[in-house]
Amino acid sequence: MLAKVSACGIWGLDGVIVDVEVDTTPGLPNMTIVGLPDTAVQESRERVHSAIKNSDLEYPRKRITVNLAPASLRKEGPAYDLPIAVGILAATGQIPLQSLESSIFAGELSLDGSVRHIRGILPVTVAAKSHGFKRIFVPAEDAREAALIPGIEVMPIQDLAELDLFLSRRKEILPCPTPHFENQQIITATNFRDIKGQEQVKRALEIAAAGGHNVLMIGSPGSGKTLLARALPSVLPSLSIEEALDVTRIYSVADMLPAGTPLIQERPFRAPHHTISHAGLVGGGNWPHPGEISLAHLGILFLDEFPEFGSRVLEVLRQPMEDKAVTISRAQGSLTFPASFQLIAAMNPCPCGYYGDAVKSCSCSSSMIAKYQQRISGPLLDRMDICVQVPRVEYEKLSDTRLGEDSTLVQARVQAARDIQRSRFLSLEEASRLDIHNNADMGIGEIRKFCALSAECKSLLQSAVNRLQLSARGYHRILKISRTIADLAGEEQITPMFIAEALQYRSKLSVMM
Repeated sequence: MLAKVSACGIWGLDGVIVDVEVDTTPGLPNMTIVGLPDTAVQESRERVHSAIKNSDLEYPRKRITVNLAPASLRKEGPAYDLPIAVGILAATGQIPLQSLESSIFAGELSLDGSVRHIRGILPVTVAAKSHGFKRIFVPAEDAREAALIPGIEVMPIQDLAELDLFLSRRKEILPCPTPHFENQQIITATNFRDIKGQEQVKRALEIAAAGGHNVLMIGSPGSGKTLLARALPSVLPSLSIEEALDVTRIYSVADMLPAGTPLIQERPFRAPHHTISHAGLVGGGNWPHPGEISLAHLGILFLDEFPEFGSRVLEVLRQPMEDKAVTISRAQGSLTFPASFQLIAAMNPCPCGYYGDAVKSCSCSSSMIAKYQQRISGPLLDRMDICVQVPRVEYEKLSDTRLGEDSTLVQARVQAARDIQRSRFLSLEEASRLDIHNNADMGIGEIRKFCALSAECKSLLQSAVNRLQLSARGYHRILKISRTIADLAGEEQITPMFIAEALQYRSKLSVMM
């Protein structure tokens, strides 16, 4: 007897519908799985066999052939356990075939028949809904995540025996209700008020948060670069529900959702160690998975000890920083992962860390300093919108018991600036198509439209371009930062004062050259 059950695989960040065809014929007891399965799918033969027997159901003593279609798509992971088991039960008449209509199944089976968590349930549910399925059977542990998608019944399943009773109409299972989430107050470990001094750096980070700009901090050891970077999430605007779902989809596929958290409502903060490989940073592998830049999507990618990262690792960042996405090509095809991250980097000015320090003298030779600084290439430096010096904090400021400005006040200004940008870009018909959300995302056309300059501003910029030898990219980034500073001030026009402040952050690049 032949039975067909619908399942879903993962290709990149998207679900792909897979037909699980199960055929039983007389012969020596054996199960064969075809359709380009990986090792985990092949091992489902033993899991399914034990799960059916331990659920007090009948495992057929026949020859069983399981076909996973389309055969051209590689199947990976244990998510096919449940649909294969359901297909066997349907092919042997233990559950009615009509109960499988308009349904999709996903889940890993334990040997005792319980249904275990799988990764990627969110894109699986999205694919099921888009293909017209009415309900999806998922592990009970993953039901709240799947229920984030409205318009499809999410059936939480504890074990195979319970599913058999439901499909045979001997037990009722209630669908998981759509969870309701409210904008919650994000509590971060580090608040701007607890950081002593560094007012100029805080101002630079506020501008970066308001416009989504990349930042490079240069300073001696212990000046607070890492602390400042970890405080930046406290002033970022909260995620919208669409952005939260976008981030959650990535973490679901990467199987990195925190336990009991079906929806990620905080902007990601990723801080990989400098020993990371380029595949770990941008994604890859024989079966490509998201890398750190995709896990930092709509959040922050913090690279501490910037020059210590391998040159190949750093150079692969250049294209994703411009395109806000990364494409990984393999023999099976190409996959594109989103990578709209904000790069925050920190570094010492020299190997010993004290070049230019006001108190401690540097022990490095000029050649050592030049070699150390040249680990960061010119094209990568050119993509850093803001470069700021982080000086040593004086004792008077360290011992001061007064608190600085609270992050909530800074966040309110950042949110107001983001709201201005959002309403501005809503006037563009192509904004949604081009994925323009903040000033850092603007292209040449948007810069020309929204960064109009007076004659005085043009004269100031002309002298700056000649003196600083700015590239075309550097020139446009100065305009973007000026636009952000104007938005923070609530001004419609860019003034020479705003351009002067933007040039102040850009001019710090001369320290590195």
